[in-house]
Amino acid sequence: MPPICLYLHTHQPQRLKKFSVFDIGEHRDYFDHENNRQILKKVARKSYLPANRMFLDLIRRSRGRFKLSLSITGVLLEQLEAEFPEVLRSFRDLVDTGCCELVSETYYHSLASVYSAEEFSRQIDLQNKALKKHFDFSPKFFRNTELVYNNSIAAMVEKMGFDGMLAEGWDEILQWRSPNFLYQAKGGALRLLARNYKLSDDIGFRFSNREWKEWPLTAEKYTEWINLLNLDQECQTVNLFMDYETFGEHQWEETGIFKFFEAFFWKTMENPRNRFVLPSKLITEIEPAGELDFWRLVSWADMERDLSAWNGNKMQHAALEKIYALEKDVKEAGDEALLDEWRKLQTSDHFYYMCTKWFSDGDVHKYFNPYESPYESFIAFMNIYNDLKIKVDDILKTKVAA
Repeated sequence: MPPICLYLHTHQPQRLKKFSVFDIGEHRDYFDHENNRQILKKVARKSYLPANRMFLDLIRRSRGRFKLSLSITGVLLEQLEAEFPEVLRSFRDLVDTGCCELVSETYYHSLASVYSAEEFSRQIDLQNKALKKHFDFSPKFFRNTELVYNNSIAAMVEKMGFDGMLAEGWDEILQWRSPNFLYQAKGGALRLLARNYKLSDDIGFRFSNREWKEWPLTAEKYTEWINLLNLDQECQTVNLFMDYETFGEHQWEETGIFKFFEAFFWKTMENPRNRFVLPSKLITEIEPAGELDFWRLVSWADMERDLSAWNGNKMQHAALEKIYALEKDVKEAGDEALLDEWRKLQTSDHFYYMCTKWFSDGDVHKYFNPYESPYESFIAFMNIYNDLKIKVDDILKTKVAA
């Protein structure tokens, strides 16, 4: 069996209030703190706490043979620190074992890599400082929001000093290649781990789907699928990347997800040569099989694996254009609270809620969506944008007058 590289993404946004046109100019709070707290409380109870207990138990019982990597957005860290410190401690307990590697990303879970290189760099710096503060950890690996990746983004990430990056192992890019190898970013030295989306989504999306021809997924079956990879090719790694909320929220405890994963791990450990490996360790053990040319933007979302979940319609385009157009003025205003509000409005979830692709991917887009329709989401966002712009303009006018 090839080594398994497990990565889990952890994020909950600061969802917005249903801000009406009559609220513009009143400068009310933009964020629905009570709704966010209740959602996070539910996710922590169903997913984060039991998953962290399971992972910590596997690490201890296996004497460190179980390993995982994860990322936690800055906006989630803020909420955990303020509302649920016990959950933050449970993540810290994992990291303290040395068997859990933290992967960096954008603090605000934004699309800044596409719209503002300067802001992209700043948000990564903020995220790295947050990881140092909460975990005393300095990350060497990076994953962009929603695994958004292309050659240009890879070049920016390499300049920031990262050794490696995660990306979607999408067929259109890989073509005849396999995701089960280490690659190198085009034109650079940045190491690239490509998600095996088929095996990842078998757990992340299909696990509890009774209409799936492979249901029920057992530890024996899943282990055998991974073992079979080496029959076709001497693969270097199996990269399983999914949401942390897979455990307990996307797949409820009643589906057997926790018992499945524990059984899967111990099944792999029956062979002493099998192992789980951390990203930063993996790239020191093997050489890249070649370069990957990500000639277009690729994400891990939806059937298209592009950015259409966030900028696929006119509403999304308008909202993104407006919020990033404020960058110069917001930063010139020099108000830290205002800057933080502007950055929280960049969180990709806000634009995801405006998505009108309700055919093949509708259920995914409804996940903890506070709005009845994409249009309601757009209206609330633009009302908040207009209120924020008034605040920015007022500060700049005061500065000019002074």
